[in-house]
Amino acid sequence: MAFAQSQNYSVNQAVETFRGLDVDDQLALFWFIYKEMGNSVTPAAPAASTVSPEIAEGLFNQVKDMSHEEQLQIQRDLITGASTQTTRQYGSLSDTTKLLFWYLLAQGMDSGTVIPMPENYQLSSSAQKLLDAIKQIPFEQQITLFRDYVSPMGAEPSAGAEI
Repeated sequence: MAFAQSQNYSVNQAVETFRGLDVDDQLALFWFIYKEMGNSVTPAAPAASTVSPEIAEGLFNQVKDMSHEEQLQIQRDLITGASTQTTRQYGSLSDTTKLLFWYLLAQGMDSGTVIPMPENYQLSSSAQKLLDAIKQIPFEQQITLFRDYVSPMGAEPSAGAEI
């Protein structure tokens, strides 16, 4: 994994490495980023949002009302690009609103309203190396990395009322 060993951290390399992890590692890494860096990184998501937070909150509330198994599947579907009503709704959001949505999911996991991480979960060595590398990236580049990572997730919105 050249990215994690490089001192010249590139957002594009980090995003590519992030996406190269398996789906559950990607979800876990996002969770660990929230837990370890949430005080500095994740508040930028709501602060950076140029649209009303109600949009992200509305989609979050739909997910929150699902069973834990459905919540986990939606998160996996977002990463894999599966086409469901929820992933198409997500696909229509702005990049900063997508960041806010993931921030809300992490808060929901923290509070227990969204399926929590299994206790004692350990990141894979590849995911841990990437997390360690992300910690070394300047704050502005971290936000860009997260925005670039969440931006293509979900599915293309459908025409008409189907979303």
